[in-house]
Amino acid sequence: MKIIRPLLPALLLTLLLGPTAFAKQYAVMATTSGPITIELDDEKAPISVENFEAYAKDGFYDNTVFHRVIPDFMIQGGGFDHHGNYPNGLHEKGVHGGMRDPIANEWQNGLKNGRGTVAMARLGGQADSATNQFFINLVDNDFLDQPRDGAGYAVFGKVIAGMDVVDRIGAVQTVRAGRFPNIPASEVKIETVSIFKTQEEAAKAFGKLMITIAEARVAAAEKELEAAKKALEDARKAQDD
Repeated sequence: MKIIRPLLPALLLTLLLGPTAFAKQYAVMATTSGPITIELDDEKAPISVENFEAYAKDGFYDNTVFHRVIPDFMIQGGGFDHHGNYPNGLHEKGVHGGMRDPIANEWQNGLKNGRGTVAMARLGGQADSATNQFFINLVDNDFLDQPRDGAGYAVFGKVIAGMDVVDRIGAVQTVRAGRFPNIPASEVKIETVSIFKTQEEAAKAFGKLMITIAEARVAAAEKELEAAKKALEDARKAQDD
């Protein structure tokens, strides 16, 4: 009993608190179309979240592009970058290194491919082939929850801020370029993906990005205004002459 008694307080505490709680984490994605905040479900999709966060923290997603955009379906990215000549110069970023082993497919975790959810992209017919690429659902895509090729597609998060940005990306004009049948005609780049432990931290980061965008727009408007003023002045001088 002398050995057991010291363990009783800890045991009682465990019984009172219940199972270990999983704290949700957050990713703030800065894109050339605006910021997107994603709530990551570490409880239901621990493998996928750990994988996504590892790529993000490594900086792998920096300067990759959304290479597949299909209206009323989804936008996909995380796997390709380029060093000029967009879109024909796109290549897999993983050729430079930084790739991780494919992960187990968590498609039976209870999360559904609804509008705004984020899921792992993978190869058709290969359930456990997901690595770095992900997609964001533009609409409810219930069919992706079904094991059409032996498994569904694993959801691991959802957009909680910036869905207007996602919709804007989903509406861009696309073209066919080489192996890419639905690539944006104009580049849509993922500049950075940052991970935060609290929603408050993520909200602050999202807000800073919005301020930066607003400041850039004001600067551009001021520059355009100055150009217009100069054009007006030149026109008046020419009229006087």
